[in-house]
Amino acid sequence: MHSPTLPFEAIQGQPLNAEQRSYLEGLFAGLANRGYQFTDVAPNPAANGRAAGPGGAPVAVAPENLIFEERLKRELHPLDAYPVLLEHAAANRAPERENLFRFKWHGLFFLTPVKDAFMARLRIPAGRLKTFQWREIARVAMELTTGYVQITTRANLQIRLIQMKDTPEVLRRIQGVGLHTRGAGADNIRNLTASPTAGLDPYELIDTGPYCQQLAQIILNDRAFYDLPRKFNIALDGGGLIDTVEDTNDIGLKAVRVPADTRELPAGVYFRVKLGGASGHQAFARDLGVLVRPEELLKVTVALVRVYIAHGNRGDRKKARLKHLLETWTLEQYLEATEKILGFRLARAPLDAGGRSPVDAPAVLPPVPHPQAGVFPQRQKGLNYVGVAVPVGQITPKQMLRLADLADHYAGGEIRLTVWQNLILPNVPDAYVETLKKALVKMGLDWRQSNVRSGVVACTGNAYCKFAATNTKAHALALADHLEKRFQLDVPVNIHVTGCPNSCAQHYIGDIGLLGAKVKQAGESVEGYHVFVGGGFGDQRAVGRQVFSGLPFEQVKSTLEQMVKGYLRHRLPGETFQQFTARHDLNRLQAIFSNDE
Repeated sequence: MHSPTLPFEAIQGQPLNAEQRSYLEGLFAGLANRGYQFTDVAPNPAANGRAAGPGGAPVAVAPENLIFEERLKRELHPLDAYPVLLEHAAANRAPERENLFRFKWHGLFFLTPVKDAFMARLRIPAGRLKTFQWREIARVAMELTTGYVQITTRANLQIRLIQMKDTPEVLRRIQGVGLHTRGAGADNIRNLTASPTAGLDPYELIDTGPYCQQLAQIILNDRAFYDLPRKFNIALDGGGLIDTVEDTNDIGLKAVRVPADTRELPAGVYFRVKLGGASGHQAFARDLGVLVRPEELLKVTVALVRVYIAHGNRGDRKKARLKHLLETWTLEQYLEATEKILGFRLARAPLDAGGRSPVDAPAVLPPVPHPQAGVFPQRQKGLNYVGVAVPVGQITPKQMLRLADLADHYAGGEIRLTVWQNLILPNVPDAYVETLKKALVKMGLDWRQSNVRSGVVACTGNAYCKFAATNTKAHALALADHLEKRFQLDVPVNIHVTGCPNSCAQHYIGDIGLLGAKVKQAGESVEGYHVFVGGGFGDQRAVGRQVFSGLPFEQVKSTLEQMVKGYLRHRLPGETFQQFTARHDLNRLQAIFSNDE
């Protein structure tokens, strides 16, 4: 039999030896006998050096012209770098630049130059944990790190200051309780978020928990989802009280109800699809103009991601998010490419010019200031969920272990994280609510809602992040203390504090947003902030406007105090801070906030 021509003659630059050639010739001969050709296999975008050309269309790039990150993925897929990680751990050696990038696929982030140690980020779909998992994370943090644990704005956990020698043991123990770190950073789909009270909230339209868990399994078991052009976020919102901020995600899925049969759609619950959110880029996701049946949700979501994998920009990291693809493609083009993968047409339901739909409407919710904090009745009679305030998401292993005991005794052995850096204890019987309240306060946490403190969100800051210009968490807590001593607000004022333009704390969507910066004071560089106002999400979505620039932190405290005073002095009856700022241009706001009016 004639030997087939091999599609390549070398592996990683080394010519094939006789044994490799013999094996591969046999492999491809077998494939040919079954009617397959090498070209039948879908190409790996990174391995073939594809970048996005005009309109996002993929174009070939010569290997020598690949950008650094795409070249690394081509040379050694980061998921295959675990043996390299073991070598570094055995020698307790810090990673080189190439492996620093690859190790992110295993959820490990080297903190140099801030610290010569790792941060591990987990994957916790929908933020849901059993107490045995929660306890093991606490023990890992206590035994193998310095005890720093953080709840993130993706309803996730991070543990910090892990020595290189301890990284395999950290990963082993996390995986040993059914959790993962795989794909927690870099060019992957990040932690999937969903309504933290899914299945509990009496106002929700649909329980998004099962969809989130199933999607997590699809991602975990398909290697294609570990080679995206850039990071990717997905959020599911079931229409309940606690918003998942789905319109700041690359894909946001929001449950809505069609109250009456239409020509194309029977009455029922569907999902609206939004694409291209990236709060750090001041972009909210845009409605795709379709309604998706729940039973088709996973197929549609997977197809949406595959379009991005095929057509996202792999030639410029700064223009590689889905948002950037949608700057060159229309939504109609993206929908057409998605339906080509699906093999069926999605039901059209476009919004009108005012952003309203003629066929569907989301759930009607009661006005609750911060539904992520406090005690709320569940749809299950006699049970409640308790929102526990965790200041800026920082919690100690000792607190975690005590919290696990409380969850076992009073909350059915489950803990749920939220995108607001706090947590939910579900399924608390009426008879145990008061006991749980007292226990939470005694251990240094709280269940009570605050119109200032409950709306404070802060990123990691420069204590552990090389990109941050400021100590955001410490500053956020100081601001909350300062304002709570001076005001008893009757409506919430949400404050988002972020240390760099990546905006992990989403400063653009806060009533007040603070962006960290180094500023000059008496000739010296000190930590300070740019101040934004008027941001919002959901039905009140808006990008904050910058009202002050380069204020030293000590001046920020007095400035925010004057801002709240000006708001209270000039607002209309019942007017929120966002509504107030939207009513005025920046010049007038600066005058009001500077006490000149």
